[in-house]
Formats: sequence, C-alpha cells, structure tokens
Amino acid sequence: MSRIGKKVITIPAGVTVSIEKDQVAVKGPKGELKLKLHPRVVVVCDKNEVTTQVVNENNKQDRALWGTFSSLVINMVKGVTEGFKKELEINGVGYKAAMKGTNLMLEVGFSHPVEIKPAAGVKFAVDKNLITIEGVDKQMIGEMAAQIRSIRKPEPYKGKGIKYVTEVIRRKAGKTAAKGAAA
Repeated sequence: MSRIGKKVITIPAGVTVSIEKDQVAVKGPKGELKLKLHPRVVVVCDKNEVTTQVVNENNKQDRALWGTFSSLVINMVKGVTEGFKKELEINGVGYKAAMKGTNLMLEVGFSHPVEIKPAAGVKFAVDKNLITIEGVDKQMIGEMAAQIRSIRKPEPYKGKGIKYVTEVIRRKAGKTAAKGAAA
C-alpha cells in the first residue's frame, strides 16, 4: 500500500477538479493546470475530495505510480490556491541581475549579459542579489530555477555564482592553505 497514494486530497473552496478519461484539470484563483494520467492510474473526485487508485495495489510499479500521481495532484491543488516560489542568490563581485520587461538579465562574469525568458505561467522578480521565481506549476518553477542556476553554478573556492537561498556551499581550501599545511 502506498501511504501517500492512500491520502484523501481535500479540495479547498474556489477550486474545481474535473476528470476526463485520461486527464485531470484543476482550476483555481491563481490559474489552471492539467495532468495527463498513466493508463494504470485512476483519479476519482467526490464533492470536496479527490482520491487516486491503481489497477493492482500489489504490483510494485503500480504502487510507485500511485504515490507519484497522488503527489502531482496535491501539488496541482496547492499551486492553483497558494502558488509556488523559489529564491536564488547571486554572489560575486560585479555579478548582478535585472529585469528587462518580463525577461531576466544576468551579468555573471561573461563578456555579454545573459537573457532568460520566463516560461508560460512563470514570473521573475529581482531584489538586489535575490532572484524570485513564482508560478502555479511546481515542476516548471523548479526547472526554471535549475536553468538559471546552471548558467553560473557556485564554485567551491570563493563561493561565486548563483545558488539556491537554502543551499550550503562546501568551501575548499585554496592552494596556499594546502601548501602551508604540507610544510
């Protein structure tokens, strides 16, 4: 039995869940999300509750799908009511971020600024060295944050680069520290 899959998802006020044969659509105050279902997963909606089920509860792959699709539906409901947010931090001398319309402009040590266009339903905000990414789709927010971070990953010697706010960079000792320890 999947512990996450067995959970009953309560639908808050102002959110509607519609289920067609192979698709779940969740509509709320912040937007609308759709999810294509796997053939072995069934989603059932009763008034203010949504439950997920699978064809065979004893099959290992079905149990994995059960928990996965239950979590996806939970994230869809949370996204259209509250939304999701990720924050990135820029560290480094001369490294900065700015908005150009809806696009994000990054100056992170290259000879040219890097321009990033937001995906559909994603908004960027910049405050000094913090970049905030907001939207209703958790997967899209995570993907955009990963793309921005990959432009200049934090390096372990000085800590320069783009990192998540909650991320901890393990620092390494430089050549002079290693040289002094050996002598």
